[in-house]
Amino acid sequence: MFDDYVEHASAPVADATRARGSLPALQYEGFEPSPYDQDDNRADVFQDRADVAPPAAPIFSLGEVQCPLSAPLVSLVVSSDSLFMGLANNLIIEIELSRAEQFIRIQIPRKPTEFAIHKLFLDPSGRHLLVTSLQGENWYFYRGWKKPKQLKGFKMVIESVAWNKAALLSSSHSTSTREMLIGARNGTIYEAVLDAEEDFFKSQERYLQPVFTLPERHPVTGLKFYMFPPLDPKKVLVLVTTPSRIYQFVGIPDRRSEEGGRVFSALFASYRDTAPKIVELPGNVDYSELHVYSPNADQAYSLPKIVAWMNAAGIYHGNLDFESNTDDLIDGAQLLPYPPISPSPSLSPAHHKAAPNNVPVSMALTEFHFLLLYRDRVLGISNLNEQLAYEEMLPLKPNEQIRGLTSDPVRKTYWVYTDQAIWEVGVSNEHRDVWKIYLEKGKYDAALQYANSASQRDQIMSAQAKAFFNDGRYFQAAQCYAQCSVPFEEVTLKFLDAGERDALRSYLISRLERTRKTDLSQRMMLATWLVEFYLSKCNELDDLVASESVSQDVDNLLAERAILEDDLRHFFDTYKANLDSRTVYELIQGHGRTDMYLHYATVIGDFERVVEHWVMEEEWTKAIDVINRQSNLELYYRFAPVLMRQAPKETVDSWLRQRALDPLRLVPALLRLQHAPRDPLSPNHAVRYLNHVVFEQGNTSPTIHNLMITFFASGPSSATLSTAQNHPEDDGPLLRFLSTAPSDPLTGKPYYDLDYALRLCKQAGRTQPCVHIYSKMGLWENSVDLALEKGDLELAKINADMPEDDDQLRKKLWLKIAKYVVQDKQDIKMAMRFLENTDLLKIEDILPFFPDFVVIDDFKEEICTALEGYSAHIDALKSEMDEATRNAEAIKQDISALQRRFITVDAHERCSSCALALMARQFYVFPCHHTFHADCLIGLTKEFLPAHALRRILALQTELMKTSHATGIDRGGIASPSLAPAAHAHAHGGRGRHPVSQRTLLSANFAPGTGRGGNAFGRSVLSAGDRLRDLIAPDALASLVTAPAGWIPGIGLGGGGGGGAKRDASEKDAEKVERMRRELEDVLAANCPMCESVVAGLDKPFVQQGEVDASWDL
Repeated sequence: MFDDYVEHASAPVADATRARGSLPALQYEGFEPSPYDQDDNRADVFQDRADVAPPAAPIFSLGEVQCPLSAPLVSLVVSSDSLFMGLANNLIIEIELSRAEQFIRIQIPRKPTEFAIHKLFLDPSGRHLLVTSLQGENWYFYRGWKKPKQLKGFKMVIESVAWNKAALLSSSHSTSTREMLIGARNGTIYEAVLDAEEDFFKSQERYLQPVFTLPERHPVTGLKFYMFPPLDPKKVLVLVTTPSRIYQFVGIPDRRSEEGGRVFSALFASYRDTAPKIVELPGNVDYSELHVYSPNADQAYSLPKIVAWMNAAGIYHGNLDFESNTDDLIDGAQLLPYPPISPSPSLSPAHHKAAPNNVPVSMALTEFHFLLLYRDRVLGISNLNEQLAYEEMLPLKPNEQIRGLTSDPVRKTYWVYTDQAIWEVGVSNEHRDVWKIYLEKGKYDAALQYANSASQRDQIMSAQAKAFFNDGRYFQAAQCYAQCSVPFEEVTLKFLDAGERDALRSYLISRLERTRKTDLSQRMMLATWLVEFYLSKCNELDDLVASESVSQDVDNLLAERAILEDDLRHFFDTYKANLDSRTVYELIQGHGRTDMYLHYATVIGDFERVVEHWVMEEEWTKAIDVINRQSNLELYYRFAPVLMRQAPKETVDSWLRQRALDPLRLVPALLRLQHAPRDPLSPNHAVRYLNHVVFEQGNTSPTIHNLMITFFASGPSSATLSTAQNHPEDDGPLLRFLSTAPSDPLTGKPYYDLDYALRLCKQAGRTQPCVHIYSKMGLWENSVDLALEKGDLELAKINADMPEDDDQLRKKLWLKIAKYVVQDKQDIKMAMRFLENTDLLKIEDILPFFPDFVVIDDFKEEICTALEGYSAHIDALKSEMDEATRNAEAIKQDISALQRRFITVDAHERCSSCALALMARQFYVFPCHHTFHADCLIGLTKEFLPAHALRRILALQTELMKTSHATGIDRGGIASPSLAPAAHAHAHGGRGRHPVSQRTLLSANFAPGTGRGGNAFGRSVLSAGDRLRDLIAPDALASLVTAPAGWIPGIGLGGGGGGGAKRDASEKDAEKVERMRRELEDVLAANCPMCESVVAGLDKPFVQQGEVDASWDL
């Protein structure tokens, strides 16, 4: 930063005359944060310490810029952090203050004798630079160029330039200066446009045109123009100054500036015949300066606020009012005379003669001060009170000449320069004492805007409060007193002495608002006092209204009372936590304000007190409304009995809106309506609530359900109970509830007590409900008997059909009804029609109920119809029997045909299991053409047969073995060809075998023994399911299955060696064995094991557990 070149106190300075005093440390002005919470009492102590102002730092400070110069400095301009210096050797130095270490040197190609720089002019954006000379030659430089360009058409000595600030700051990439005004030394004002864009056919001078010449032809020392309103310009203000005059030109521009072209021709043309607004201050100096100050100068469309014209007489300054309808836009203009200046003894006599002693060389305008540059010092004068605020002598060298004071209008920096040095005037905390100046002037609102600490604000508010009180503006004084530190007692006594209780009330409210929440006692005292003030004022207004009932002021009093009551209600809402309820109740009751009593109770949530009040006033609806607006369920329970009796409909409506109520706690209130007299045509609101609880909320409490039955069974009143039997429609609500009441999903029984309901219905004479309850209890006979007892035949029929799963019980119930119809009603025709209602009874079922001497003519047709029905039924059964006989004969024929069915087998056919020659042993052939040896078939079949089939096979084996042991079977004889047919012998090889080599039928467990041992083994086989397949020996079992009936000695092979009885026993044994063999064969050969294994093995893996298969390995 360029600030690096400014001398600071910490840096050593060789020249003692240049050394500046050290700046004081930066001090806070009351905004430092408190380390304590807002509610902490220690925060006040900290605030008091913070309000103690430290020693004030100077507002302005002068710091020299270390910048070596190759030639005397002639002119210096700064704008938007761009600084340009013009030296006597015609060298222009450009410095970007953000990069102050970089210097750009631009040389004007002229000798000092031919071209002497007079002034530099820099636009607000810092891009366009005009250089004018005493010889009238002018040059133009655009930032970024390597060298400047001469403006050949500009043949004048330029004294001032008015730039188009809005256009230049709003467009950062534009190369054009847009419309600007140039003030020349000969008093002529020119309008011109320059453009830095490189164009071979155009120069930078777009146009230059004189628009106005001042009549006195004095130099135009100051020139500014502003278009307003900024965003939609309709008018333009041009300020022009000469050494002794200031002009204001106000008019309508030719067109908007952004549209291009000439703008000011018509404006100045309108003043050729009429004179502009002129202020003339003659003097003996030939120079002056025009300055403006804009708070937001960095914004393109901001307008200036203050204007100041330095002339020989003083500083003519005022505020610019762009909303004025006159041609004089300078509002509140006044002349500030220059302060007397004593000449410095170090100043040379030549400097004394250069200018009058008290006229400054140059000036600058800040927000609150005028900076005046003299030949040996810098002064700062407040533009608020015109007092000297700053003075500092310049450390000038011998023969060093002051050149001027310039400022950066955008960044608000200020620079003093001589022909040998540059100083920057630092501005810090300029508004520090502004509040005090405004306070002295009585401008309290403006003073508050610039107050920086609590103590400053307190002083301002105290002074403003006293001023308001002295002027009789008590309410404004009350607000100000509440915000300052004037003692509470002093302020209170002031208002009481003045009799201003309303203003005192306002003061107390404001003071209460600003009291900390932790000061509970103070807040409670203030709030209670305010309540008493409000109540007293309300009573006072009531008295005034009563005394002036015929006056026209009554309406105003009534309106004031309404406003005051609203304020009191709002006060209760806001400060209810700071009031003691018991004290407030006593105050309100003492003033007789029932409306405020109820409102305060409502605000603090004391709804019980409000409800009690309305109940005592018998305002039942209001009491219910209060209960509805609160959430305490206890109030519902407490006031339910009285409200239910007095306003049942509204009370039940309130209960229905509050779903959180416990219905059991409302039972006492509901019972109040059981015997209360009411209109039979009006609904029972207790039943309405119970219906909602049961069917809408799903309540399952037996007490609630029993209470529903109690209300239904009791009837609307005692007067209607006696007629309940004569009017069965009265049972409708009770029956609907009994039918639709929810039941326990686990037990299927209703939640109400059936015995209790039955007892109530019997006492009330409710027949149909009793019958329904009997059916709910499963006592069908009781329900039918009761229905018949009351003569309700239809009800009896309905209940007779209810036990749907028990036809015997239904028939019994229908017989009861039939007996009632025949014997009690003695209506034969009705009995006949009765049979049409059910298919369980026939005419023969009810005939025993007829009297012995009944005439058959009454039901002859029905008997004939029944007999015809029986005859038809017999014929149908006969037809079915004939059809069954025919089907049986057909089946026998099919079986015979199956026995004669055969399949041709090739002699070389092989077994599908072992692949050996099929003819070698006994074999089986299936319709699917799979062939198996008998033992192979048994071995395959046992793997797929279920457990019960395996058990049956083993049981048959056991029986056959018992038979073989009982008859002394010779195993060698079984295989002997002498005992077997030829075909059988061929099937087994054609030769006898030794008995020892014959394979046993079962395992070693089947050794010869007693019959008891055989039975024991059979039982063990049946219990050992996991070893059933291992106990079957296919080879031995094959010999049992395929052997003919005559293989057992003495059975079919015994001849006539015995008696006839023995022969009959042997034949029976042979038939039994043959039957068991065929059964065994049917089980084993029922299905092809090869085909059956395909279906049975669908859920089995290809590779069995424990089996190793490496064919799937990769």
